[in-house]
Amino acid sequence: MWKKLLVVAGAATVAVVVAKKVKAMNDERTLWHEATTSAEEIR
Repeated sequence: MWKKLLVVAGAATVAVVVAKKVKAMNDERTLWHEATTSAEEIR
């Protein structure tokens, strides 16, 4: 019982950490794209 709960909690924690990393990388890529793209190209 406790072992299953521990495994589920561990998997959930890993999923949250991975999701945060992916979001941070995506945000950084978006920011980089905005910084290196001229205003005419965005429109």
